Amino acid sequence: MARRNRRFRSALTVVAAWSALAGTALVGAAPASGAPRVTRIAAGVQYKELDIPAANGVARAHVLTIDMRNPHVRVDLLYPGAVASRAPVSQLAGAQGAVAGVNGDFFNITETQHPGVAATGATVGPAIASGHALKAAVPNGQRFGPALPPGTTTEDVIGVGVDRKARLDGLALDGSVRSAEGKWPLGGLNQYALPVGSIGAFTSDWGSVSRVRSTCGTDTDRAAPCSTDTYEVTIEKGRVVSSANTPGSGPIASGTTVLVGREAGAQQLRKLSTGEPVRLRHRLVAETSWIPYRFALGGYPVLDDGLPLPGLDNTTAAVRTAVGIADGGRRLLLLALDGAPAYRSGLTIAEVADTMRKLGSVDAFSLDGGGSTTMVAEQPGADVVSVLNHPSGGAERPVPNGIGVFSSP
Repeated sequence: MARRNRRFRSALTVVAAWSALAGTALVGAAPASGAPRVTRIAAGVQYKELDIPAANGVARAHVLTIDMRNPHVRVDLLYPGAVASRAPVSQLAGAQGAVAGVNGDFFNITETQHPGVAATGATVGPAIASGHALKAAVPNGQRFGPALPPGTTTEDVIGVGVDRKARLDGLALDGSVRSAEGKWPLGGLNQYALPVGSIGAFTSDWGSVSRVRSTCGTDTDRAAPCSTDTYEVTIEKGRVVSSANTPGSGPIASGTTVLVGREAGAQQLRKLSTGEPVRLRHRLVAETSWIPYRFALGGYPVLDDGLPLPGLDNTTAAVRTAVGIADGGRRLLLLALDGAPAYRSGLTIAEVADTMRKLGSVDAFSLDGGGSTTMVAEQPGADVVSVLNHPSGGAERPVPNGIGVFSSP
């Protein structure tokens, strides 16, 4: 956590007293005695319910605790096999054999600002699954979800390294396009939005959804019109095989990369000729840790080194999903609020940070909420997961990714 401490420390010192506020204790939802009933889901995985007195009413929380020290348990990314695709959490967990899980990052859910452009369903932040980098982060101004706390960006992630420790960090894209025409930086990897003037790479991980959305909006205005200066080049076996003036759609074959450029990026790609050799390179680089991530996904930090980040919203309450880190990264806490009418008032982001601290988290991260908030787990005696909370929309919302908990014999 050294990087997070340096990054936020000066701002956190002015709010150190905040954590002394809202000191109401968490109350176990069952039994009536107030002691939480803990259910063993699998080796190293426990579940409990909690009632949380909050400013707008009582919220009910569903909490999974994962002991990363247990050799039989691991966590990884839940996703439907493509970045630009969605499925309910229960379906994702079932398909990948997870014993439990929650929904993940905020995502490109609608495109009302760009008529005729398909919403991709792709997430905002970076994503790594089983050590494989799936995508990088969109520009801050292109994100969906509540406003970011000061000092945070779309590159912030929570994840688990190959050392089996959970941590917060930032993941930036480091990539380039090299040809006889020159070397150009890569501005995106499987993203629904590219920085203005950049070139983005799309691989088979993207899926079959149209790539037009990547050239819409600007770095500061998600609703800005789509660019009128675009170009697309397909690279196969290290050579240009085709080009087009507008981004296309359809599946991308394994080993093939489609480069999409907008404005200055489009002008650079137009210099490439069919048959010309092109070398591509891309990787996600952690801001601080030298430990490779086994899995990571985006959202935003709300708690750092036991203190809430400054500027967290304390007005807007909603159903939320969050993940916390404790015991030096050896324990993970997954929280999903209940969306049943009796509890739908939910929590503010500031209350989420306070709740995660009271549960024992030293660092915490907010994930997508509202109708996306879903927690699933295998009930005792069952071999398939079921939904533990009540999704606020009345049924599970299809989502692009989540955190999966896996257990081996």
